[in-house]
Amino acid sequence: MRKLKESRRPEIIDAALAVAADRGLDALSMRAVAQRVGVTPMALYGYFRTKDELLEAVVGRLLEEIPPAPPGLGWREMLQHLAYGLRSVAGRYPAVLPVLLTRPAVSPGAIRVVDVVYRALLDAGVPHGQVARLERMFSTLAIGHILSEMSGRFGAGTLDPPARRAQLSPESLPGHHTLGAHLDQPVDWDDEFTANLRDMCDLAAALAAADTNPQATH
Repeated sequence: MRKLKESRRPEIIDAALAVAADRGLDALSMRAVAQRVGVTPMALYGYFRTKDELLEAVVGRLLEEIPPAPPGLGWREMLQHLAYGLRSVAGRYPAVLPVLLTRPAVSPGAIRVVDVVYRALLDAGVPHGQVARLERMFSTLAIGHILSEMSGRFGAGTLDPPARRAQLSPESLPGHHTLGAHLDQPVDWDDEFTANLRDMCDLAAALAAADTNPQATH
């Protein structure tokens, strides 16, 4: 396998992030990045073998913008710091956020973030065999919520809640009509994000407690 160049790699990654942020992920191509850097498309292949490798590097670049956690944080605070940091990054690069749900964590920056979650869950006492699963659950919950919030999926859309359920009878939408008074209330997305993180941490704590006291699950 040929050795890749390193000298202009950070510049190329920053250019790819800029293209995606300005024009969307669909516009991110080796040609567009090359134009931004001022080289030929073929020159980029001296630094990245494929576009997939470049996208993986962009994921790492995004995650590197999450500030390091202050020393001495507990495991819950560590996970919260990471999630809020990711939400802040997403606010700066909303058009690029979907790449986090489509690329594996293989770049150094991405692996370091995953390791932070691993260490927090280990500190919580989560059984070793459950840590990777909970990391996937945590990252999917955080990224999914942030992506839905930034993309407008959580928004009112063209119909408010009463108008949505009015399209069908209570017999057709029993859940909606039962919850109508609650569904009509405005949602504080900051509070909901915090509540989701708290529930995720409570799940980790419950798994840790069940591992130390197996009778707790019966």
